[in-house]
Amino acid sequence: MDLKTDKQGLGEKMEPLRLEAAQGMQWIKKGYALFMKAPLLWIVLLAICFVTAAGVTAVPVIGEPLVSLLMPVVVIGLMAGCRSLELGDDLELMHLFCGFQRHTSHLITLGGIALVGQYLIFGVMMMVGGAALVGILMNSQAAVPPDVIQQAVAGAGASVMIGVALFGLLLMSMQFAPMLVFFRDVPPYEAMKLSLRAFTHNVGAMFVYGMAFLLLAILASMPMMLGWLILMPMVFTSLYASFCDIFPEPVIPASAVE
Repeated sequence: MDLKTDKQGLGEKMEPLRLEAAQGMQWIKKGYALFMKAPLLWIVLLAICFVTAAGVTAVPVIGEPLVSLLMPVVVIGLMAGCRSLELGDDLELMHLFCGFQRHTSHLITLGGIALVGQYLIFGVMMMVGGAALVGILMNSQAAVPPDVIQQAVAGAGASVMIGVALFGLLLMSMQFAPMLVFFRDVPPYEAMKLSLRAFTHNVGAMFVYGMAFLLLAILASMPMMLGWLILMPMVFTSLYASFCDIFPEPVIPASAVE
């Protein structure tokens, strides 16, 4: 199973492209086209991922952190499947293990950064105001003055807004980072910075993409959630399509080949 990767020198400047807002719809269409090349196998791959993640999460103490650490590795397996279909090859179950074959330590580093980031964000939320409300809810015996409750609720609201903003930044930083590490040989920290820039450079396209997916999610939920059998794989196939558009393969000059 030979997947094409694009070597990118560390000293070579890589910048995400700025695309039109309408390009967000193209990612949906391209994602659907990739899904339709092997629809049944995509559903099987996603089922394996979710069942395995649920089983690991059930392990006390280490389960959930382990899933977070390995998430970029698993995502790369799905992205490798997308790359294989794009190149005209078949989608295989073995694609799920591509992330364990190269750049594994960098991918796990991304998972570790995301895990630590989540804990830090929760800590900030508790310090801003979440702890006061939790304390009141836990102390059911003592009477709490209404003004204290009002202050605690206000603090909790502020902590939620801060948490949403920080989690948004973390998600934007992680969106394309695994693909940049695996397909472009970019170090983890630099990959996260590039991913964040890619999102901020394409806010319009991301908004259209998000709104379209929200509408599709509503439609997919209507017939007994069966639409999610199609939509969940499209989350990953459309993510791959957006990555390829924003970070196109570098063009090698003819002089360099000669």
